[in-house]
Amino acid sequence: MSRQQLLEMTRSLVEHGKADTMELVDDVVAVPASDYTDEARFEREKELIFKRLPLMMAPSCELPEPGCYKAMEMAGIPVLITRQKDGTAQAFLNSCTHRGNPVAQGSGKASRFTCGYHGWTFKNDGDLLAIASPKDFGTVDKANFCLQKFPTLERAGLIWVTLDPNSTLDIESYLCGYDSLLEHFGFDGWHLFDQRTIPGPNWKTAYDGYLDFYHLPVLHKDTFGSDFFNRANYFAWGPHQRLSSPSKFIQKPAATSSLTLPRWMKKTGRSTRCCRASGRSSRISRSPASMAAAGAER
Repeated sequence: MSRQQLLEMTRSLVEHGKADTMELVDDVVAVPASDYTDEARFEREKELIFKRLPLMMAPSCELPEPGCYKAMEMAGIPVLITRQKDGTAQAFLNSCTHRGNPVAQGSGKASRFTCGYHGWTFKNDGDLLAIASPKDFGTVDKANFCLQKFPTLERAGLIWVTLDPNSTLDIESYLCGYDSLLEHFGFDGWHLFDQRTIPGPNWKTAYDGYLDFYHLPVLHKDTFGSDFFNRANYFAWGPHQRLSSPSKFIQKPAATSSLTLPRWMKKTGRSTRCCRASGRSSRISRSPASMAAAGAER
């Protein structure tokens, strides 16, 4: 997204803020409850979304050094992500090319993976290194039995994977510069302290929550305050969208006072910013691809 586009978005927000308005559709939208509960629909969503589009599968800090790996399941597909000798990240189908048994569990550091069923051994880069009892098994071309690779891209301290080995969708093109925005969070310099797996509802419930400012001054009144904004304007960004609250004010970092956006833009020369004060944030961008964790399980 260009600076000019960000400026246009900000000017639109300022004008809505001055008028005390927001962009509205013609009528209240009703979403059928079956969209969240229908099993057949959920299976179609997995096929058409989670197995087709790039997903953020891990932060880079989960694989800080060459040899580090992470095994996981996403949308019913076993995935192995490794940090290779050259420092790049690569995702594979976590399935032995002999009989399909997983070759890795959990996370850790390893230069090779050995299948627990028949002892076939693979290198960290997915190449088949050796098979057990080769004289008894017979001669095979190891190059034809490497772990199957998934399209993988690491950007902005995040690892993106497409769960279709034959996909022709370029991940970088799909991000449409979204990764440039994420770079401002500095994820590539983060350290993994702990992680938890939290069971949740249908993925759209979590996704909708991030697209909804309406609940902020109610559900999060003890965090953000009961006077926090509940309006949001939505801006298309390729297949993604950016949310911003229409306002002529911003919250100054480490303070509770406000500053008009035109004054702040003139003072700083910036078009937009993620402002934080007492836990508040006034700019949010969301992408379907960034919701992989929510979409992994219902």
